[in-house]
Amino acid sequence: MSAQNTTLQGLGFAFLGFAVFASHDALIKVLGGTYSVLQIIFFSTLFSFVPMAVTILTDRATGNFVPHHPWLVLLRSALMVTGMSCAFYSFSVLPLAEVYSLLFSFPLIVTVLSIPILGEVVRAQRWAAVGVGLIGVLIVLRPGTTDITLGHFAALTAAFCSAFASVLVRKIGNEERSAVLILYPMLLAIFVMSLAQPAVYQPPSLLHLGMMALVGVFSVIAQHLIILAYRAAPAGVVAPSQYSQIIWATLFGMIFFGERPDVWVAVGASVIIASGVFVVWRETRANASANKPVLRVRSPRSDTGATRPGD
Repeated sequence: MSAQNTTLQGLGFAFLGFAVFASHDALIKVLGGTYSVLQIIFFSTLFSFVPMAVTILTDRATGNFVPHHPWLVLLRSALMVTGMSCAFYSFSVLPLAEVYSLLFSFPLIVTVLSIPILGEVVRAQRWAAVGVGLIGVLIVLRPGTTDITLGHFAALTAAFCSAFASVLVRKIGNEERSAVLILYPMLLAIFVMSLAQPAVYQPPSLLHLGMMALVGVFSVIAQHLIILAYRAAPAGVVAPSQYSQIIWATLFGMIFFGERPDVWVAVGASVIIASGVFVVWRETRANASANKPVLRVRSPRSDTGATRPGD
């Protein structure tokens, strides 16, 4: 297969994977109207644990499941569980497109965190992109003219936690087995959410239980599709495809939830996306830093703890 065909195949996997993720998020929004986010996470993680466990068991790498950096692995796991909880909550209370607009600040946060954690040198152009992205966030939030709710803070917290967790992967990923990086966040999520069940549990209908199962299965499918995308195509080509989720979010919001696109959210999202794409483009240049933190961490999606190729 030619390089061009391989790249197109990789893009196909990426667009399909992010479409599945958007469907996953729409299901969360439906379920969030009836059930606590903590209950949704508990059941969806349980359902995703089985296919992920199969993936772990087929890992041919030798070694045990004891982490080399237990405290950093635990910190990353806690960040991922917190980020997932905040993302699920924001999807349940805010329009889908608005949540995505704020989550797309992820590469900008990665750029900032890479300085103290990875020793990355960030020059003026990428600092300018971060500043422009911040303006985009302010356009979406419009402080002083609209109410900034807990859902908005949750979306930004999710972006921060996911970025922090992803940069930690760049720091310890070469010394930890992928199975360790997958397993510990899932186990922590199941443990923490199980403690909350007596306070939040509502008996789910068979339909809703099936939807929770789909949330978990969709997460696994989407992450594997994105992994295939990065294996087939260059990271600089695949990374910007995550922004296609805003299209699905707008369509799903209009069709299923009666959401009407807000012009200021659209403007702010465009500014955030443009700044994120610029950061990705800067890292694809030959004279960019070898760390390339945004290209290496791939995406803010971290629902199951799975890592991307090269993490």
